Formats: sequence, C-alpha cells, structure tokens
Amino acid sequence: MVALVSTVAYLGLDARAVEVQCQIAPGLPAFRLVGLPDKAVGESRERVQSALAALGLALPPKRITINLSPADLPKEGSHYDLPVALALLAAMGVVDREQIADYLAVGELALDGRIIASPGVLLAALHASGADKGLICPAAQGTEARWASGIDVIAAPNLVSLLNHLKGTQRLPPPAPGEADPPRRMADLKQVKGQETAKRALEIAAAGGHNLLMIGPPGAGKSLMASCLPGILPELTPAEALEVSMVASVAGLLEDGRISRARPFRSPHHSASMAALTGGGLRVRPGEVSLAHLGVLFLDELPEFQRAVLDSLRQPLEAGEVSVARANAHVTFPARVQLVAAMNPCRCGHLGDPALGCSRAPKCAADYQSKVSGPLLDRIDLHVEVDPVSAADLALPPPAEGSDEVAARVAAARAIQTARLAGSGRRNNAELDGELLDRHATPDEPGRRLLLQAAEAMRLSARGYTRMLRVARTIADLGGSETVSRVHVAEALSYRRMAPRA
Repeated sequence: MVALVSTVAYLGLDARAVEVQCQIAPGLPAFRLVGLPDKAVGESRERVQSALAALGLALPPKRITINLSPADLPKEGSHYDLPVALALLAAMGVVDREQIADYLAVGELALDGRIIASPGVLLAALHASGADKGLICPAAQGTEARWASGIDVIAAPNLVSLLNHLKGTQRLPPPAPGEADPPRRMADLKQVKGQETAKRALEIAAAGGHNLLMIGPPGAGKSLMASCLPGILPELTPAEALEVSMVASVAGLLEDGRISRARPFRSPHHSASMAALTGGGLRVRPGEVSLAHLGVLFLDELPEFQRAVLDSLRQPLEAGEVSVARANAHVTFPARVQLVAAMNPCRCGHLGDPALGCSRAPKCAADYQSKVSGPLLDRIDLHVEVDPVSAADLALPPPAEGSDEVAARVAAARAIQTARLAGSGRRNNAELDGELLDRHATPDEPGRRLLLQAAEAMRLSARGYTRMLRVARTIADLGGSETVSRVHVAEALSYRRMAPRA
C-alpha cells in the first residue's frame, strides 16, 4: 500500500499541489527519491534518515520508493523534508494514514529531528486553506501560517513532539496570531533645507505613484529626499500587506510572521546583477524589483548600474510584473513599483560650477548621462534638477512643513483616486490607461492646446504624452480640482526633460 502526504511546489507566488507517495516493497534494501527533484530535494534522503535515527527508528530493510507527483513538475527547496518523513512514517505504520491525509506539510529537517524554518510557508498556508486542509509547519513559522484564516495549524519544533501530537499523547499549543507592525518613518522632510521644487516633485510622485528622477551634484540631498518618500506614502491596505508579505515569504524574509503595513523601500547597490534586480538564479527567487512590490525601488547613482541591468527594468515598469524564463520553468513575480532614481549630472558631479567642474565639460556630462538609455528615461514621469545647497541654506531653521503635512495632502489625493478608480483594478493615477485615461485625465481646451504644443516642441513620445496626462491629473487631485486645467498641464510639463536631438 502507498502512503500519501500533501505538500506544495513554489512557482513564483503560485503554490502548486504536490503529492508525496511512499511505497515500501520487498526487495534489496534501497531508498530512492524520484519526481524531478533538485539537489536539495535529493539530499533530503540523508536528512530524513538521520532524523528518524535520532528518534530511534531504523528504515526497514526493504525497497523504499518516494515519488513526488506530478513527476514532470520541477521540485526545489528543502521544505520537502518533512512531508517525505511523514510519508515514510505513514508507510511504516508509525503515523495514521487517514489522519495525515487531512494536512499539508512543509519544513526542513535537521539531523537531530528538529523541524527548521523554510521559505514560502505563507503561500503553503493559503494553498492549504483553499484545499480545505490543515497545515503542518515548523514552530518558528506558525505565526506566519496563521495569517491564512480558517485552517488548523500544527507548528511543531521537532519530529518527536509532532508524532506525540498526532498520537494524542502530547498537545502542541496553537501558534499565536500574527501581528502587523506599524509603519516606521525613515526620515522627515523637515530635515531637508531648501529644495522646494524637488520636494514638490516628491509630493506629486507620492500622490500619484509616479516614477521620479533627481539630478544634482553630490551632497544636494537626493538620497535624503528619497528616504523621506516612504514616510509620506499611505499605509498598505490589509490586502496589499498580505500581497507584499507573500513575496517576502517566498524570499525567506518574513521574520517571526510579522507583517508590516509600511510600503517596502529597497535600495540595491549599483553593483547589483540582473538576477539580483529582476529575479532569477539557479533556484528562481524574487529580485529587488519584486521585493519592492507596492513600494519604492530607489536606485542611487543611476548611471553606475550596468546598462543591461537597467534596461531589464523596462518591461517590469510597464507591465507591473517580471517574468523569469528558464528551460524547465516560467516564473512570474509581481513588480508594481515606484521607481525613484538619483544621479549626478556628470562623473565629477559639478557640471556648471567653474570652481569645481572638470575640464571635460560639457562632453563628460553627455557621456555620463548617455549611460542611461532613452527608453528607460521615457518611463520616468518626473525629472527634477536638484540644486546644490549652500551654507546659508543649511544655517536656516528647519522648515515649518514636514512629512506629516505632506502625507496628509498625499492621503487626500489618494482617497480621491481610490474613489474614482473603484472597481477598475487600478490603484492610482500612474496606472491610468486607455478609456480611464481619456475619461479622467483629458484636460480642458487651453490645457489640451498647451500639451499639444509642448509635445511637438519637446518631441514627446506617445508614452511621454500619456505620462504627462497622468502627472497633470495627480497635480489636479492635489489641488482638489475636478478637471485638469492649463496650470496643471504646465506644472506637469515643467518636470519633463526635453528629448535630446540626434
């Protein structure tokens, strides 16, 4: 007879059902594991055998076959250890087969029988909830599993306590409910002296979810303003927080099952590879653009990134997801991010300053800025020049308006957008397209004429044209205006750089 235990395989944020089948048959002693396992799964034989030996159990001197079905689905990760051990114990008669059939199991085994945390437990819990099953998982991740409502969670620290619980000789306590951490502010806009134009652009970007590029000399406050952005963005809704936590769970970054209502803020170094930024690797994992889903991806020193790495962001920025194609798998991760980038105007950073600038200006600026491709720049809605900060500016008292005041205006604008876009599947103005763009962002006649004239003079692409409409709609929302007028279009155009001539 074959013993069966349910588990899952992770493909992006999709948990696929996997059935672990164990058969103990007469024959020469052997322990085989089949079903397209990777090296980590294949090595589970040694971990399972050692864990059972720690319990005082020896494998029967027969032919043991473990099959991971469906056999054509690649199996990756160490979370198959626990279901393989349970299937083997059920086949040996140590565990009741009917009882274990009501649960889905995930977890890695230590050689001494401890059940160790593994990535993706939240996805497994959600899958178990949909399949009307309970979940057996490591004790360290019981809180994480509790975010999936309506399922029986057995969070066991080791195999001994799990077996005693299943036999009724010991009662494992139910895991504590998960907690949502309140947002923590990284920096406050009161720390920024001067830079009123850049702060206004930051407010517009936050209100509409627009991409932003800041260009200025070193020490002008670009990184500081970028770190202020999470503090003026609205909190994640419960549904959004769960969506973000699913990505963190797959990446193994969800600590103690705690979900945060703060929007993610990721700031990878400019030496990051394409796989690190967009996802991939030998075992496909989400990259920085997916870890920043529904939050901010900050790229400092933008031209210092490899050009191919930057261009790999073009499709995710447009589609809101990133697809990683491999010979044996095609994995899709969400990537609805707000890109904020900062760069110096040239390599030395002091273009236009005769005292500090290098002798190669302005050619050095053209060479340096050309490292960022035009198609990527075309996907950035707001381009703002950040002026150097003088000693006189630094000596001024802190500004009266800080992140709290700006966050209130951003929240009011976002509330308008939420009401306007209810039922459309869109979250903010940066996602307007097609009929929604025509219905809600078409300017009045003076604004339309100005936009057409500017589009011709600035040589805006079709993408640039629609992005200007989105920004103008956001500016109108911040002003509480129902219609997009000429003044809103004019301000939106002021944040757009003219396309370079061939």
